[in-house]
Amino acid sequence: MTHDHDLVLSPTPRQIEAALNPPPGRTGGDLVVETLAGLGASTVFGLPGQHALGLFDALGRCDLIRYVGLRTELGAGFAADAYGRVSGEVAPLFVSAGPGALMTLPALQEAAAASAPVLVVASQVPVAGLGGGRHGHLHELRDQQAAFRDVVKSVHAVRTQSQIPSAIAEAWESALSAPHGPVYVEIPQDVLLAPARLPAVTAADATPHELVPRPELTAVAAHLLANAARPVIIAGGGVVRADAAGKLKALAEKVSAPVVCTYGGKGAFPRTHPLSLRTWPDDRRVTDFLEDADVVLAVGTGLGELTTHGHAFAPRGQVIQVDADAGKLEANHPALGIHADARLALQALLETVEPRPDDQAPARVAQLLAAAAPEQDPEQALLTSIREALPPRAASFWDLTPLTARAWTSWPGAMHSAQGAGAPGYAFPAALGAAVADPTTPVLAVSDTTTALHTIAELATARQESLNVTWLIVEGTEGAPDFTALAESFAVPAVRASPDSLREDLTTALKAPGPRVVVLPAAPRP
Repeated sequence: MTHDHDLVLSPTPRQIEAALNPPPGRTGGDLVVETLAGLGASTVFGLPGQHALGLFDALGRCDLIRYVGLRTELGAGFAADAYGRVSGEVAPLFVSAGPGALMTLPALQEAAAASAPVLVVASQVPVAGLGGGRHGHLHELRDQQAAFRDVVKSVHAVRTQSQIPSAIAEAWESALSAPHGPVYVEIPQDVLLAPARLPAVTAADATPHELVPRPELTAVAAHLLANAARPVIIAGGGVVRADAAGKLKALAEKVSAPVVCTYGGKGAFPRTHPLSLRTWPDDRRVTDFLEDADVVLAVGTGLGELTTHGHAFAPRGQVIQVDADAGKLEANHPALGIHADARLALQALLETVEPRPDDQAPARVAQLLAAAAPEQDPEQALLTSIREALPPRAASFWDLTPLTARAWTSWPGAMHSAQGAGAPGYAFPAALGAAVADPTTPVLAVSDTTTALHTIAELATARQESLNVTWLIVEGTEGAPDFTALAESFAVPAVRASPDSLREDLTTALKAPGPRVVVLPAAPRP
């Protein structure tokens, strides 16, 4: 093996010109922004702070990147999360030192659970105040990056300007390598503000790594599926994130395996397919069906607490678990663990497995669905009205509310909710991030009284950016402010709906340009 490759490494004439004649007034912050632009970033979310002004000043000098400013760091983190989920691209997030950076942690925990590629660039106190120096700087922390290590995929500490381009590129590559996830870059204030001693960054490269399955594991898994008597497939969020729904459908049909989706995997398998068990409800009959399988293929799911309804799942058959996060393999059940991207693993199984016909599988699925059908009550009627008002391609973001818990099992298609950190106030700023990612399609956010109040200030962001987001707020029975008046104080049109008018009011709001608020007084819950 030789490493003597004939690569073309000489700079182009354009790069030489830019390197030798950089624009005046550049700082360390410009090195960050130039590297992000070179990697393909088109949008940055954030909130300025004293120690991060070098970042934001540089952002103002760049014509290639749009800045979307939120009113809180938590809201900015949620917006970046959703931007990454919807676009599949890295979402840069600029925040200041100390409390500004720490405010993003709940959002980053959510991004980690959903494998959303968020790249945080946080400022730090000047270099002299690091390493226990304790110079008494405002917002000084002894080890700021330590707070992030257990939340993000990777931490990249910068202490000189020469380290900036490589650190940003490495973080970008980490965010996009399977499993996708949030990453953290930390740069001291004085490094960001100092005049740039490096030429303008004109070439940046960060290629994500492919995570392919091991062939011996593929062979064993394919043999188990082909010879199973009652196989089932559990499809998690990893299938959706890997854009592997087509391969999942082909494999399920080839081995005649019923498919159930986790809450995060909603939309991974066609709801009306004869083999579709839809979303795994908190219904013992469905869990019994899964436990009775002699082979369980779990793809892109850790089979965690929320998915298995409090770890109530005790499979009796052989489990095959595919996950891009090696830490999730066999974390809850003994299994043939395959560390791989869901799309590549499904492709390998599809190419390897022998057909397994089973004409009775659709009948067993139909019988189970009929027995476990959800009740048609007022709450289900509300979900039907919401679904009918939402355009087919429109994304929806849900805070953790009683209506969301019902939607997890009965909502016909993909939905986004705060299932990782469970942080209240997720839905509306996340919807704003999704609207930035795709301004051609309206976005819906669903909250209740408590969760809406956590991020009500982001109505200012929605109005300032003219984002096409409709916010449905289902009021509690007491203690709710006048949300219509609150919205209108931000110059955001609002309307009070009733259960009977909800579909029409939402349809009208979703068709209108810019932000809208629809308030639904809720009936008392038993």
